[in-house]
Amino acid sequence: MNSIGLLLIVLVYLGLLFLIAQWAERNRNSKWTNNPYVYSLSLAVYCTAWTYYGSIGVAADSGLNYLPIYIGPVIAFPLWIVILKKIIRISRVNKISSIADFISLRYGNSRFLGALVTVIALLAIIPYIGLQLKAISETFHIVSQTSESTNIFFDTSTYVAFILALFASYYGTRYVDASEKRIGMVTAVAFESVLKLFFFIILGLYVTFYVFDGFADIHNQAVVLEHFEERNTIGGLEGAVNWMMLIVLSFFAIFLLPRQFHMSIVENNRERHVQTAIWLFPLYLLLFNFFIYPIAWGGNILFDGQGMNSDMFSLLIPQSRGNEFMTVLVFLGGFSAAISMIVVSSISLSNMLSNNLLIPYGFLGSLQKDNQERNSSRIMRIRRIGIFSLIILSFLYYRFFIMDFSLVSVGLISFVIVAQLAPAFFGALFWKRGSLIGAISGVFVGFSICFYTLLLPFFLSSLNPDSLFFKEGFWGFELLQPFQLFGLNYLDPVPHALFWSLFFNLMVYLAFSVSFKGNYRERNYAEMFVDIDKYITNHENAFVWKGTAYVSDIEKVLKRFLGEERTNRALHLFKMKYNIAPDNLMADARLIKFAENLLTGHIGTASAKILIDGVTKEDKISLPEVLKILEESKENITINKKLVETSNELKQLSGQLKEANFALLVKDKQKDEFLDTVTHELRTPITAIRAASEILHDDEDIPEAMRKQFLQNIISESDRLNRLIDKILDLEKFETGKQKISLTEQDIITTIANSIRPLQQLISNKKIYLEFNENQKAIKLYFDEERMIQVITNLVSNAIKFCDEKEGVIIISLQNNDTEYSIHIFNNGKGVNPNELEAVFEKFYQSSDQTIKKPIGSGLGLAICKQIIEAHKGKIWATNVEKGVTFSFTIPKQLID
Repeated sequence: MNSIGLLLIVLVYLGLLFLIAQWAERNRNSKWTNNPYVYSLSLAVYCTAWTYYGSIGVAADSGLNYLPIYIGPVIAFPLWIVILKKIIRISRVNKISSIADFISLRYGNSRFLGALVTVIALLAIIPYIGLQLKAISETFHIVSQTSESTNIFFDTSTYVAFILALFASYYGTRYVDASEKRIGMVTAVAFESVLKLFFFIILGLYVTFYVFDGFADIHNQAVVLEHFEERNTIGGLEGAVNWMMLIVLSFFAIFLLPRQFHMSIVENNRERHVQTAIWLFPLYLLLFNFFIYPIAWGGNILFDGQGMNSDMFSLLIPQSRGNEFMTVLVFLGGFSAAISMIVVSSISLSNMLSNNLLIPYGFLGSLQKDNQERNSSRIMRIRRIGIFSLIILSFLYYRFFIMDFSLVSVGLISFVIVAQLAPAFFGALFWKRGSLIGAISGVFVGFSICFYTLLLPFFLSSLNPDSLFFKEGFWGFELLQPFQLFGLNYLDPVPHALFWSLFFNLMVYLAFSVSFKGNYRERNYAEMFVDIDKYITNHENAFVWKGTAYVSDIEKVLKRFLGEERTNRALHLFKMKYNIAPDNLMADARLIKFAENLLTGHIGTASAKILIDGVTKEDKISLPEVLKILEESKENITINKKLVETSNELKQLSGQLKEANFALLVKDKQKDEFLDTVTHELRTPITAIRAASEILHDDEDIPEAMRKQFLQNIISESDRLNRLIDKILDLEKFETGKQKISLTEQDIITTIANSIRPLQQLISNKKIYLEFNENQKAIKLYFDEERMIQVITNLVSNAIKFCDEKEGVIIISLQNNDTEYSIHIFNNGKGVNPNELEAVFEKFYQSSDQTIKKPIGSGLGLAICKQIIEAHKGKIWATNVEKGVTFSFTIPKQLID
């Protein structure tokens, strides 16, 4: 396929992803976008071009050594029930939007540590993004059968990178609040995860059962190849140790890679989605790995001795067979794997870059002087430029530094760099003694050793492969050889670098944390992180702060970034939550923490602290005082919780006693009235049936036409009697809780239309004008359709009876509220007595207004409507309006959650 055609396919594919993302954003609450399967599949952003191509290369060159990178995440996932849920809770209550915010907040909200984590992430991920662009470029040239130009301006892959940069920078900056859920992006990534797995399985089936004659055939042909045996063993004890280190490396990666943190933590909508992810994601990895080995050794068989790049076997095999369609499918699968990583990584890095480097160290001063609109625009622009620049920088890094390196080698180096965050990260979760000095020192030492044992040799080998540095070490000391540091000579370069860097990183972190105690703010956040379950409901209460602060000053800061409306709404909710007087002037620790959380998503944790510190005067607190306050806070939270529970129970019991007492007073009166009314309603059709029957019995000479009329009356009155008995039984079942509703997702517009249709003839006969738009956009809700038709039919029939006799008008309309939809049925008849607007829904209601003629009916219809709507967790009411009356009811949007 020529390069222009392939480029068009890429553009169409990106357009499809964009449309899927746009659709998902417009349908944020749809079951197709907001569910555990979409969340679990989005985590497959872990499977990049390295998985799609590099794993095959490793399997072809060194057998089973591709497996540890997938074993680590599989081992990690059962622990997600404890670890990931804890991270999600911490991040949710603190509005954390990146791993830099997470680590820096735990260690006293340190601006420097946040910047350091960001720099580490940039150094690790920019080459990794470059790796994806390398894979796209190489595969693009293989599929289009073109050669890579030395001039980047004449290379098609340059323009692919440029298009990706534009795509990511546009779509990755839709929200100024970095902690906002990007439903569109998550759905698009989940869609790509399905596609890349599907295409890979098709390739595996094609190679295994079309190119070869099954797994046995591949094995029989591969076993005679040179070095087959040694490539398909772990490699003894030394190999097992290397495997163990690589498993540890991938275990850390699933937590620490910025894209994984973003997808698993920041984009998590519901904590319970994790329960699906712990089995679905390992299953996804298993399916992905099922055909790696057959494809790798199929390539070894087909291209034995031809010097082909084993990373590209997945493309070269179908291409060698002249199967262009399969080749393009594989390219699209690899392209999906690459762009998922590029887009998510660039978005997460851009948030870290803006919130932990650019804003706190550069733009914060000017942002303090502008209004909300200009600040939001500038923050979005900073992030958009950041995403674009990161992708272009990664492309240049690929073109000038990693052109000749394998996909796996670059990927593993990135993993080792990001693993330097592990001691500080996991220490933040489980060790209260961990301190800022320990975290910073550990990261510095670990990265320095990683640089010496891996990065420096990596760069030197590209400049001078014969350098004596590799053999003689620094200044000729053999113990300082980068690949055999301190005489450790049986580990491969990556496991070797990981071992020594993490060893010294952890030792320094532990030693400095024990030797240099953190300040009161570090210990405060340590308590809040480690014991998050104790503070999850009232986390602001656990924040320790003493000083002088005015609500008005904090309010001004918030308005510069959140706007007046959102600030007022947030403060109103805060005062309601903690029962604070509206006119309170002084801010306490809870409001300080609440304000910092509101700002965090926009400008990061460190900048939020700086801004709030700028309008408050804080007093220093000793560490023992912090611990005392925290202990008192724990006790107060427990006591308050018990008091609130006891108070609520007493209020509930008191209310129940009052209701029971009132019910007893009116029961006798209602019982007699009910029995009288039921007797009357039942006697009416029975009397009519008896009268007609007696006439037919006594008069044998009655004319045939009259006989048929009397028989018709008997049938009609019998039907009326049946309907009356059915309604009484229905009402009894709802009142006693025996009647159950069957909830399914339905279109309420279609249900209303179906309810009206049988009544159209009656409406036409009475010359009533009915207004309802059947062609409006579908509204999907959960309800029992049969019962809902019963409600709408009753209300419309009621409107037909009561509307103006000469120029009747009925209008049916819907209103979208925050948590529910309301349906309104208006008729232009006489209004209901204002004192009886609630009584109309009682059994056998009859207006006290004697000028209103009681319509024909049982008097049970509205009572049944009320029971049905309340069974749907909704409410129903009547309202007198100008020139008529409106009956309304609601249906919750998320009745099933």
